[in-house]
Parts: sequence; C-alpha cells; structure tokens
Amino acid sequence: MNPTGERTLKLMLAFSGAFLLGVSFLHLIPEVYEHGPKNIGIFILLGFLFQLLLEFFSEGIEHGHVHIHDHHKERFPIVVMISLCLHAFVEGIPLEREIHAEHHAIAHGHGNHSLLMGVVFHNIPVSIALMSMFLKSGLSRQNAFFWLAIFALMGPLGTFLGHIFGADLSSNLAGFFDIILAIVVGMFMHISTTILFESSENHRFNLIKFLSILGGVVVAMLNF
Repeated sequence: MNPTGERTLKLMLAFSGAFLLGVSFLHLIPEVYEHGPKNIGIFILLGFLFQLLLEFFSEGIEHGHVHIHDHHKERFPIVVMISLCLHAFVEGIPLEREIHAEHHAIAHGHGNHSLLMGVVFHNIPVSIALMSMFLKSGLSRQNAFFWLAIFALMGPLGTFLGHIFGADLSSNLAGFFDIILAIVVGMFMHISTTILFESSENHRFNLIKFLSILGGVVVAMLNF
C-alpha cells in the first residue's frame, strides 16, 4: 500500500473508531444494561479481553496494521483469516435482533441501525487492510478477492445463525442475545480505543485526523 493509501486508511479507521466508541456509549451500552442481567458488565469486559486475545493472532489488522514478515511471504495468512472471520461472525449474531427490532421501530416512525452501521463502517477499512495483506503475502488478485468474500460472508452467517436461534425471542434465548451483544460491545470498546490511542503519531496534533474523529462522533450522535 502506497503512503497516500496508508494515510487514507488511517483516516477511515479514525472515523470508524470514533463512530464505534460513540455508538457504544450512546446506544449499545445503555441497551445491554436496560435489557441484560445485572452482571452484564462482566460480559462487556469478557468481550474486551476476547478481542485482545484475537488481536494476538490477527496482528492488529482490525485497526489497520498490515504485517507481512519475511518468513511469511508467499504464505496464506491463515491464522489472521481465522481470527478475523471469528470476529466478524460474533459481530453478526446480535444483528438479527437489531434488524427485527428496527423493522418494528421504523413502522412506528423511528429507529436506526446503530450496530449495523458500526459493523459496516469498521469493516470497510479492515477489508482494505486485509486485501493489502493478501496481496503482500503473494496471493493473486483472484484468490485475494475470493478470501475477502469469505470474510465478508462471516457477518451475514452470524446473523443467519442468530435468526435460527432467535426465532422465538420470548424464550430464554433473549438473554443469550443480550450476552452476545455485551461481548460485541466489549470488542467494539477495545477496537475503538486502540484506534483512537494510535491515531496520534508521536502525540502530535493532526487536524485532518481530529476532524475525522470528530466526524465519527457527530455521526454517532446524529444516529442516537
């Protein structure tokens, strides 16, 4: 990836990180505490730690790090791929309930897709970084797009699983969705804070990055 592309990717990540943080504070955390059990905060913390564990294997590609070491060149980054697919799959599970709830809300003249927007905004720069990693590892463009499509399908696959198990939300599975959403919130918190902490190189003020972060926060507030 050329320097211009890297700068653009960092700006996109700064925007998405700020949006994830804003959505987490304004929408998702209040939701899990409203509907979840009293100990729901434990699962937010577990989600934070789960994402920390995943990033040991993904090498931080969730926040724009693309590392291809010399001994990894010409080899498919299978561990990174598995980590990202698991991340995307877990993110997709609670989307089923949000989509179901939003259909009802929109029918009454209100509603938003905060979780869906957060996933989409974040996965765009992640997909760019993943594609760059595939190409650096020696994959052809055709194979790189194939594996990128596999990654893109993980979220919908998680949502489909959520649809299967959440057909009857009056059952105990409603609590399952609260727990999964709390885990996803914890994952979002880790990703967003890591992105924002890394957004300032050498702690120097960067107006463009600051505006990107501010834009993400504003969009999250408008979506509230």
